Amino acid sequence: MFSFRDLFQWERFVTPSIIKLFFWLTVALIILFGLSGIGSAVQMMATSAGVGVFMLLGSLLGMAIGMLFARIVAEFVLIVFRINEHLGAIRGRGEPI
Repeated sequence: MFSFRDLFQWERFVTPSIIKLFFWLTVALIILFGLSGIGSAVQMMATSAGVGVFMLLGSLLGMAIGMLFARIVAEFVLIVFRINEHLGAIRGRGEPI
């Protein structure tokens, strides 16, 4: 992980250390919004069954797409930092980029 000192020093990035935390917080929010949508869909089924089923499927699909998108964004951030590390290693060896 990272120490509190790392927040005030620029030799080490803290984002790769905390990206997993942000990913899980995002997944938790997606699940909460999805459950809210499912609850709305169940209430809508009392009024109109077809619209309620459509809302239920939309909520489930939205949850799945949201979690997939959150994972893709988190991996993209990690890849950018990994590329930076590799370019720094290449620069350190003295090879031209």
